[in-house]
Amino acid sequence: MRIGAQNLAENEADKYKIIAVDDEEGIIDSLTVFLERSGYKLVGVSDPVKAIEIVKKEHFDLMLLDFIMTPLHGDQVVEQIRKFDKELYILLLTGHKDIAPPLETIKRLDIQGYCEKSDKFDQLLLLIESAVKSIDQMREIKRINNELSETNQKLEKAYMESIETLRYTVEAKDPYTKGHSDRVAQYSVLIGKKMGLSEEDQKTLLIGGLFHDIGKIGVPDTILRKPDRLTDEEYSEIKNHPSIGAHILAPATIFQDIIPIVKHHHEKYDGKGYPSQLKGEDIPLFARIAAIADTFDAMTSKRTYRDELSLETVIAEIERCKGTQFDPKIADVFLDILKNDYHEIEEIREKY
Repeated sequence: MRIGAQNLAENEADKYKIIAVDDEEGIIDSLTVFLERSGYKLVGVSDPVKAIEIVKKEHFDLMLLDFIMTPLHGDQVVEQIRKFDKELYILLLTGHKDIAPPLETIKRLDIQGYCEKSDKFDQLLLLIESAVKSIDQMREIKRINNELSETNQKLEKAYMESIETLRYTVEAKDPYTKGHSDRVAQYSVLIGKKMGLSEEDQKTLLIGGLFHDIGKIGVPDTILRKPDRLTDEEYSEIKNHPSIGAHILAPATIFQDIIPIVKHHHEKYDGKGYPSQLKGEDIPLFARIAAIADTFDAMTSKRTYRDELSLETVIAEIERCKGTQFDPKIADVFLDILKNDYHEIEEIREKY
């Protein structure tokens, strides 16, 4: 016997949770005695339907599963289990050499081992030893992945906090920016939702909106705080902020997805924007979304040289700029929001 109780540490007995499923009580009893002598503890179940429910509620590392059973065969049991548990290690047993599931079925259901029943259980014990080693490896890989994930989350949090500090510095430099980035982020997410974008894409729009003006950290305060309209030379300085922002974020891997928003939210659909004069769908999708959110917030914000524009004026301006400044499809989505769901816009404006 390869694994004896005398060779297995006391605390090893509870290390692996094993469930055996066989509609013959005698087989369950024999497996229980054999495995306990080998240092393992076993939960035996003679009803395959009940076994599925038990595995749903309780964690097991290894399942020993009979193939021919009533009312469900082993492959049918695995079919159900794989719907909610992809990690359970399964060894399929059969008492009939000529009755076995096709190899294709074993692969499709991710059944890790197959064994013919025997009175001596020697082959089964070898497979259990192999299973235990695999389970240990899976645990170690999961542990390492969890540690890496925690480390990455800490690094991401630290970097996010650093960029947030820069964002707040920009807001201190430019009173107009305060609340503007938050609203642009929320408007962008609202548009993304209406377009049916995924939650992951909506998250990118949110973060991109928050940091879209981060490059203004490199624009002189005299220009940012100027109460009057900017001269052409001053406007040229302002136009550098998308490229500056992209440069600031470039070293961080976690911000690669939002850099297109930061760099290209001032591009125009007709190719007359900046900094790259991109045209049409060459402009990244998220940048096209942020562009209309950014412009809307600018039009509906009070400036020292003008009051905020009325909703009717804003709608007319967006209609006029479809196909020139804005992507016409995205503009239509936003116009629908303004005309039919304006309460969602008001909720954002009240919050920020």
